[in-house]
Amino acid sequence: MIELVTKGGPLIWLLLACSLVALGIFAERFFHLHRSVIDVAELLQGVSNLLQKRNFSEALHEVAGTPGPVARVVKAALVRHDMSRSDLKEIVQEAGQLEVPKLERYLAVLLSIVYVAPLIGLLATVLGLTDTFIKLEGGNGFATPAELSNGVYQALLGSAVGLAVAIPAYLFFAYLAAFVKTLMHDMERGGIEIVNILTDQREAAAAATAEIAANSRIIAFDKDAGTGSKRGR
Repeated sequence: MIELVTKGGPLIWLLLACSLVALGIFAERFFHLHRSVIDVAELLQGVSNLLQKRNFSEALHEVAGTPGPVARVVKAALVRHDMSRSDLKEIVQEAGQLEVPKLERYLAVLLSIVYVAPLIGLLATVLGLTDTFIKLEGGNGFATPAELSNGVYQALLGSAVGLAVAIPAYLFFAYLAAFVKTLMHDMERGGIEIVNILTDQREAAAAATAEIAANSRIIAFDKDAGTGSKRGR
């Protein structure tokens, strides 16, 4: 490995640095995103059960103790649970938009390595071939086959290393981008469902209150009617 780096020239060191950066970004994002994965259905079911009991503080405590962007989107809606449906939709959308840059952190750097690494390798190849022809010219146009093959080998090594860095980096990027897309879908799902839960339970509570008020008026009317009939007698 050291021999390859030595023969490839200084740009090989730059490509190796790019590979280390790509590997570090993948490792950091991989563990960070995996820590953000939760069971969305289980979280929403627990929140729904607490909201049915009108226990908003405990629901907020449960969501606050849950890691990940989905829980933060749900929390944003719970904090302003008394707002209208349209306002709640805007709140969860804004909360989701704030989470997207956190999920996509460093992905642009990883994609840049994918694009730049082959170009650096190509540059190393061009410089290597140029150096070979300069040496050939210095020898009055004469060179042994071994010298030519060694120069071409050193030149092509740059392109090989550039591709060797770019291909895994692209696979890292594709995997992380798909992971981020899945989490964004979970955020959207969590935002939509928490809005539905809050508005449905608010409407159910309003209907129950109206029914109780109607029953109270009926009971009061019956009492008044009974009192009036007794007075008539």
